[in-house]
Amino acid sequence: MKNMIVLTNLAMLDANILSWLQEYFRQEWMTLFWTFISSLGDGGWFWIVLSVILLIPKRTRGGGIASILALGIGALITNAALKNMFARTRPYEVIDGLILLVERQSDFSFPSGHSCASFAAATVCYKMFPKKYGVPALGLAALIAFSRLYVGVHYPSDVIAGFSLGLTWLCLSIAWLGLKFTREEFQSRNN
Repeated sequence: MKNMIVLTNLAMLDANILSWLQEYFRQEWMTLFWTFISSLGDGGWFWIVLSVILLIPKRTRGGGIASILALGIGALITNAALKNMFARTRPYEVIDGLILLVERQSDFSFPSGHSCASFAAATVCYKMFPKKYGVPALGLAALIAFSRLYVGVHYPSDVIAGFSLGLTWLCLSIAWLGLKFTREEFQSRNN
């Protein structure tokens, strides 16, 4: 019974946040920006390209491998398994008056695959490269995650779960590959 009350309260909070965003944050002049940012996460294409680029130089290859592995695990477990297991309906289908700003999605809502992929790959950049590259990568990941709320295709709890899973899949990938990489190690290899 307590679990049901918690889930009901979470669903209400999610819906209230999305309704608030639509009423008070959405502006017509910002919509093109947020839909573009959201499209960077479609199919994980931006992060896949970045990961492939990381495979080219020898000094960044470990990060590229870890990122691709985390993206692959995320696609299989997060998108193919967990979304179907939870089968959470998209918010624009449930919340009265919520206006969808992109095309209807063909899969379920929970967890956010965009957030999962974005934070898995961006954290590689943050951990491995100088802050001038790592911080913007995390910033872009956060923008992509927020954009999913702005365009009306995810609940906040979907995005938080996607963020958490992305970091989890990356940590598992690093551990499985036996990689140890930090910004300091990267800089010492390049001096």
